[in-house]
Amino acid sequence: MKSCLKLTFNNGQIALATQVEQPKELPYALETIGLCGSRPVLVVVGGASNISEADFLRIQRLFVEVLAPIAETLGAYVVDGGTDAGIMRMMGTARTQIGAKFALIGVTPEGKVALPNHSSETATDLTSLEPNHTHFVLVPGKNWGDESPWISCVATMLANDAPSITVLLNGGEITFKDAFSSVNSGRVVLVIAGSGRTADILVDALHGKATDERAKKLAKSGTLQYIDLIDIEKGVDNLGKVIKGLLSN
Repeated sequence: MKSCLKLTFNNGQIALATQVEQPKELPYALETIGLCGSRPVLVVVGGASNISEADFLRIQRLFVEVLAPIAETLGAYVVDGGTDAGIMRMMGTARTQIGAKFALIGVTPEGKVALPNHSSETATDLTSLEPNHTHFVLVPGKNWGDESPWISCVATMLANDAPSITVLLNGGEITFKDAFSSVNSGRVVLVIAGSGRTADILVDALHGKATDERAKKLAKSGTLQYIDLIDIEKGVDNLGKVIKGLLSN
């Protein structure tokens, strides 16, 4: 395990990063980058690269008007995949846009990402980290999806005795993996209906209309709930109330 790395982004933001090889190293690793104690945790999973423009505009509002403000109000930790794409970019941008101070932690496979001011060569197949995140946990892996169990593990450890929930928006194949990791940790997964792709497949499954076996299995877990985004004004309002309720228990 490497101790604390300081990452300086082109926008002038500085983030702290730690590298782990196995789960037992996590408590110490998180402590070295100043993450300890017990506080509510909001895990955000879902679409990275293939969000349609219509879906993007619809769900962007939720980050600025609901997710970032709630995290700030509750002093919560927010955990996601940390790369500069899709919902992770929306989370980082929303945090900066509202001038929030909550810790935003990206958990990402070290074999897939380029570290600002630490990568000696810029390999074209490496992905940039999102520059508005405050912390990163670099985990073993050369494939997307290797981080899924780690995201869940980091969230559980950061929450300690405090409540934690996962919000799932849009998403592709890896989002199923993320959902299973949260469900296996006993975490409530709040699916945003109307946000597209995997989220809508899961909502269909909750209505008994699934064709995807993974979706059926997740729907049967009893830890999936959903909020409808069809009416955006009502959706924003309802989502805020539900998340606050779940994280304030």
